[in-house]
Amino acid sequence: MAEKSVSNMLNAIEKSKDTPLPRLIFALGIRHVGEETAELLAQHFNSLNKLANASREELMSIPTVGPKIADSIVAFFRQKENRKIIERLRKAGVKLEEIAKPKEQPLAGMEFVVTGRLEAFSRQEAEARIKALGGSTGSSVTKKTTYLVVGADPGSKLAHAQELGTKQITEEELLRLLEQKA
Repeated sequence: MAEKSVSNMLNAIEKSKDTPLPRLIFALGIRHVGEETAELLAQHFNSLNKLANASREELMSIPTVGPKIADSIVAFFRQKENRKIIERLRKAGVKLEEIAKPKEQPLAGMEFVVTGRLEAFSRQEAEARIKALGGSTGSSVTKKTTYLVVGADPGSKLAHAQELGTKQITEEELLRLLEQKA
């Protein structure tokens, strides 16, 4: 029994070395960098080294990364202790790069916000399908929002979108858009 447990533990350690780059970036605990931002950073840089050496301006060129997040990332990688941790991960064999996936990104540059209840799929599924086609998702309507997806019983996001002149689409229109672009 003990031999099997040790074997399982060693296999788990070996498997953890192949953690996807977005998950690794998120796990570093950089202030203001959540899962979605970690995903964007990984897609943009494809390497922890490139991210660590990025300038504030380069970081801010990424959609949804503003000055606060950019400053936080720059500050994180300037700290010697954090650089040492990354070096230890490298020496331990943790994968710090991700091979860029040359897939079509037909929704690249578009930001979607969902309001109300969706019938065909959950909000998380809708957001995952949008991201898979290169789009981004937000939790609130801003000037950068391309489309507000309006489900049943929409909330205050609808009124805000109308004030900003943001294009609104129904769940059915989103489904058609996703099918056309897939």
